[in-house]
Amino acid sequence: MLEGVNVALGVTGSIAAVKVVELAHELRRQGAEVRGVLTESAQGIVHPWAVEFATGHEPVTELTGRVEHVELCGRDGWADVLLIAPCTANTVGKIAAAVDDSPVTTTATTAIGADVPVVIAPAMHEPMYDHPGVLDAIETVESWGVEFVDPRIEEGKAKIATEEAIVTEVARATAPDTLAGRHVVVTAGATSEPIDPIRSITNRASGKTGRAVAKACYVRGADVTLVHDGDDVPYAAVKQVERAAEMCDAVLAAVDDGADALISAAAISDFTVDAADEKIKSGEERTLTLTPAPKLIDDVREAYPELPIIGFKAETAGGDEGLVDEARRILDRAGLSFVVANDASVMGDDETRALLVRDEGYAEFAGSKADLGTRVAEELAEVLGEA
Repeated sequence: MLEGVNVALGVTGSIAAVKVVELAHELRRQGAEVRGVLTESAQGIVHPWAVEFATGHEPVTELTGRVEHVELCGRDGWADVLLIAPCTANTVGKIAAAVDDSPVTTTATTAIGADVPVVIAPAMHEPMYDHPGVLDAIETVESWGVEFVDPRIEEGKAKIATEEAIVTEVARATAPDTLAGRHVVVTAGATSEPIDPIRSITNRASGKTGRAVAKACYVRGADVTLVHDGDDVPYAAVKQVERAAEMCDAVLAAVDDGADALISAAAISDFTVDAADEKIKSGEERTLTLTPAPKLIDDVREAYPELPIIGFKAETAGGDEGLVDEARRILDRAGLSFVVANDASVMGDDETRALLVRDEGYAEFAGSKADLGTRVAEELAEVLGEA
């Protein structure tokens, strides 16, 4: 996600600085090169040697005749983005006032003046975060185009955001904004249909591909609505659903809210049953009558004839020829932009192989589901650019 990206990592004197080693490692795992910049207070919490170990570079702990702040974040500097994580209330206020009394605040002033993207992950006690002066400082800095990663409000503290949320914002700050200004609705995961208050019919879909697609669209600038059976995520507005009908209703409502495209990656139940009001007794034979569930893509297409829709199709037999045939069947039936077809054996895995099927042919993809998400987002940008 961050291949080839140079990250200047500013660290300030919040106790959350203890997490900087893990954060630096995650940035590097995602492909970034990282160099640290530490305030004096930060050095009292995390030793510069630890930051050097985590980044592979000796951190900047003071500014010298080398003008390290310009070397890193000047107009021709090394960094593609300045990430300040954690950022204290003190540092936010000083950045807002252009007070340059530490390596981090001076580097921030330089980056903002040089139009280098800046991402800030604040961390402090909750009353400090709620102080009107701190909120005003954040609003001021945001007005300059600086992105803030909202903290987690827990136990009376505004705790630093998760590594996933921070890394995702760094990616969004540095990736091509090919989907900027677009609202993309994505479905992911499985749906389940209750048999009784305890049992249900479902499938093995993990939602990894759909969530990867949603994240990739967000990274490229889109506002994303994710409709799935899982938890909240930092890169999308989430609508949580369980049944196929609930997913259909949630998607139609999200599309009605001004969507530019729908990516239907969820493995939606094909059948429903009449659920029993009480638990069905075990140990006796039972016949279930399966009723076809609503077809989400067909319902959306009927309501929105011009909406770009991307479909997904999983099969268990027939090889590539069978995948392409099934993909073309729904491509033609619903007038889709393209269909991502794959063998169902990849459900739950991190790696996948898929065929991207269009009217004029198809292309093969093999790699991680995260990379597939990137490919789908890139293809969507082309579709919307042609619309």
